[in-house]
Amino acid sequence: MKSLSSTGFAILGAALVAISYGLARFAFGLFVPQIRDALELTPYAIGIIGALPLISFLLSTVVAPFITDHLGARNTGVLSGLFGVGGLGLISQASDALMLGAGVFACGICTGLMMPALTAAMQAMVRRSLHGRVSSVMNAGTSIGVIVAVPTVLFMVGAWRLAYLSFAICTAVGVVAAWWFLPSVSRIVPSNAAPPPPLPELPWSRLVRLSLFAFVMGFVSSAYWIFAPDLVVTLGGLSPASTGWLWLAVGIAGLGGAVVADLADRNNPPITHALMLMMLAASLALLAASPAQTPLAAFSALVFGLAYMSLTGLYLMTGIRLLPGRLSVGPVLPFMAVSVGQATGSPVVGGLVNAFGYATAFSMFAALGILVAILSPFYPGHIEHGDDEEEQAAEEDTGLQAAYDHQLQNEEGEPLEDPEELEEQEALAEVSADAEASADASSEEDEADKSRNSSRSS
Repeated sequence: MKSLSSTGFAILGAALVAISYGLARFAFGLFVPQIRDALELTPYAIGIIGALPLISFLLSTVVAPFITDHLGARNTGVLSGLFGVGGLGLISQASDALMLGAGVFACGICTGLMMPALTAAMQAMVRRSLHGRVSSVMNAGTSIGVIVAVPTVLFMVGAWRLAYLSFAICTAVGVVAAWWFLPSVSRIVPSNAAPPPPLPELPWSRLVRLSLFAFVMGFVSSAYWIFAPDLVVTLGGLSPASTGWLWLAVGIAGLGGAVVADLADRNNPPITHALMLMMLAASLALLAASPAQTPLAAFSALVFGLAYMSLTGLYLMTGIRLLPGRLSVGPVLPFMAVSVGQATGSPVVGGLVNAFGYATAFSMFAALGILVAILSPFYPGHIEHGDDEEEQAAEEDTGLQAAYDHQLQNEEGEPLEDPEELEEQEALAEVSADAEASADASSEEDEADKSRNSSRSS
């Protein structure tokens, strides 16, 4: 294993997330028009296939912490990459719906295993005080992967098999990088960290509300991720190459999602959640209303990308804050709820497209998003404290980094101090101890001298 700096690890993590999330998972919707025509698939069949990677993502996410603990970060990352290579290779050679479904199912396993592997490696290679920043950079890798997939559509029109073969080659390079750079360690927790709170003491009402909001967001967003490119081709009459501009806009806007989510958590999470969910619903309605207008379609993709990445980042921070001390559950719980929503919504929107058409189906999903956005005052915000001083401190201690700082707590329930500060305090304590020892030794020598002098005088 080659050692990396915190910046180097953040870049490596973003690249691996770009492969596992951007290329292996979210790029599929970009190629739906070409794959549907080549394999002669119905919208309902596409909806079922589009749900398969989300189901496999959920299944792999459940077992990922145990796999990481037993295999270590490096082997788990390599295993994730191998599933990605196999899945992308199957898609590139797919001749029917069954082979295509097997490929996207394997890609979902790749997605579910990668982030736990990177989280375990981060705890071993990156100082805890930088975990939040590094995680935000890695989370942006999804948008980077979506952006990387765009040129394959713009310049390789009709060559979706070659595009997926190139994705498989990129993933193979990622496997080598994971083997070379990730440490072969399991999840690390400081020895002075207090055990996590028992299950009965967890804020279950807040966790249930968070999961429900994340589920509905995933349900609504599934329409855009799977069927937006097919909508502008079928309903708007645009060329398949023009769908690349949609995903380019989604990726570019998504890069700002981490910043917006951090600002949202610092200010008022429920209000920001309502605004972002309204924006996501508006992006669906705008695309359904103007599918033939490329500028408006691209603008809807910008709105969708910013809203989706902002919401996922907000869910991430809320899950971390509500589950202190549970490193393997806090970031995963809301993403699992989002994936369940997407897996449920994908076949539903496919059936609605078959029954009523694209415009009506997208409008129904947009209306659902607006309805749930109205209920955002019930979104779990910051945990309230007893007195004003503690409440004021809690309001100031917000944001992505603060959420990660609260993951580990000491015996008093307070966040662990920064490792650098602990080292400085230990060093000062050692210096003080040496000084006290020297002072004691000097006083003993003085007393001994006085005793000898008095003996001589006698």
